[in-house]
Order: sequence, then structure tokens, then C-alpha cells
Amino acid sequence: MNIQKVDPLAPRDGTETSPEVALNRRKWLKRTAAVGVTGGMIAAGAYWAGQRLKGTDEEVLTHGVIKEKPDLNLYPAKLEERFAYERDETDRAEAARYANFYEFSRYKYVWRFVEDFKPLPWKLTVAGHCNKPFEIDFEDLLRRFASSFRERQYRHRCVETWAMAVPWTGFQLSELIKAAEPTAKATHVRFVSFLRPDEATNQETDDAFPWPYVEGLTLEEATNELTFLATGMYGEPLFKQHGAPLRLVVPWKYGYKSIKSIERIEIVDSEPLPFWTEIKPDWYPFRSNVNPSVPIPWNQSRERMLGTGEQYDTQMYNGYGEYVTHMYPGRV
Repeated sequence: MNIQKVDPLAPRDGTETSPEVALNRRKWLKRTAAVGVTGGMIAAGAYWAGQRLKGTDEEVLTHGVIKEKPDLNLYPAKLEERFAYERDETDRAEAARYANFYEFSRYKYVWRFVEDFKPLPWKLTVAGHCNKPFEIDFEDLLRRFASSFRERQYRHRCVETWAMAVPWTGFQLSELIKAAEPTAKATHVRFVSFLRPDEATNQETDDAFPWPYVEGLTLEEATNELTFLATGMYGEPLFKQHGAPLRLVVPWKYGYKSIKSIERIEIVDSEPLPFWTEIKPDWYPFRSNVNPSVPIPWNQSRERMLGTGEQYDTQMYNGYGEYVTHMYPGRV
């Protein structure tokens, strides 16, 4: 028998059976086997177990909400029309339902596992090769950059080939870096997420991963006008599963580069080692730009939209080449 081995660290595309569904399915099989229920009814039981895991739109749109929101009248922010995504906007509930956040779960329905996470109060530390390092409370960060807040409609492309088109609220990362005044030694920016195993149970139970989550960009990439620090989405503060209270959005790169729930930004003098690059450097190289011709590790030529299932040809740099091609002369 030819048995195919499955890498436990491979990203999930949402088609696999989750532990919760598998458990319900086994219970259903055990019960129905005794009474001779048909295979069609067994399949129906598994289907409805999966539906319960997905939840209703109302459940999804209320479960990950931050209750202690700073009231600074930042949402909705002024829309920058030049960043319109030229395709239908992803339904808000579909975006909230389906996400990667490995600190809480390896499976997509992260919204069910974020209840204990406390994104507020929150502090951000900016340090490294800069003349003006600082530590700032999240609410003070909002006040400091409030005049720069904008809404941008960005396409988001996951390396698992699913995609969405969503409106983010925030400000350019370049403004924060400028405020820190990088020194001549600065070449890269390192981002570090939280380490709270008492709030994010996968950090406690899943030791296959090098916690906390770390990402990195070159200083040129970090100060590109597209690179965005997001605090909101769909005209409201970020949900927990989307990376509350502060996340990175880098729309020409695969989604795992857009680190969630950032606690620390370091301006450094060498290439950082990101979370997924450390685990699988051949699958997740540091650069990781969206490229339909490079299978990392599977075919990347097509993408499917969350909710509708519509399929599109993948665009080089996710369609943002006019903003970023100059950073990669002679290569992609």
C-alpha cells in the first residue's frame, strides 16, 4: 500500500476535517452504527457538525469583538479611492469566519477560540537602530497618528490560494518608522507578536511552533507607501481573529507576512528570521512576494475568493506592481 505522508506543519486550506468535526463525526458513527443508519444520513450528520463549527453570521460578527474600544471617532476613516480593489468586496461575516491565527488554532474557524484573548490594554514598543525609540499605549498610538488614518481597500492573497478583498483602516507604517528616526545602520524591520499562552491556548499546547510569531521586511519594503498598520476593518476596530488591536498589512505579499497583534517593532541591521521561514525556509522564503509562476509549495496561478468561491488568475505582486516592482530589479 502506498501511504502518503502528511506534513503536520503544512498550512491548512480549509478542506480538511477539524478536530471538532472529526469528534462529532465519530460520535455520530458510533450511535448510528447500532441502528443501521444509512451512509447518506451519516454524511448529513458530519455536514451539520461542520455547519455548527462555522457558526451563523450573527455569532461570527459578535464573538471576536473587542468590548473595551477607545472612543476616538476614528471609524469610518476617509477612503483613499486610488486603492479600490476592482472586484466585489468580501462579505464581512465570511472574512470574520475564515482566518489563520495559529496562536489559537491550526484550523480556520479561529473566531471560536479567541474569547480569552485580551487585546486591550496593549503596549507597542519601537526599538533598535533608531534615534527615538519609544513605548506607547495603544490608545496613545491612535491619538498620535489619528490625523493620518485612512481606509484602504486592499486585495489579500493567502499562500493557500484563497483571497479576499477588504477595507482596512489605519496608517502607513512609514510614518511610525519616520517618528523613530532610523540610524544609518538600519536595513530591516522585525515585527514580534504576543506570547500569552494563558490567553492563546495553542501557544501552550502546540510546541511544534517557535513562539512568538515573528515577521520581517526590508526597510525599503517597510517604508513603501502600501505597507499599512491596520487597527480597523470594515469601518470598525479589528476583531480578535483579524489581529486586534494592531496588525501589519502588506498587500503585494502572501498573507502570512501580515503579522497580527504586534507588540514590538525593531529596526535592525540584518535580515530577521520570520516564523514560517524558520519552520519551512524552502516554502516560505523571506521575500515571499505573490508570484503566479512560483509554486511555494503548490501551484499559485489561481485564487478563489472567500464566500463566493469566484476564481481569478493570480496577478504578479497581487496586482500592485506599479507600487513595488522598483524594489526588486532583475528579480521577483
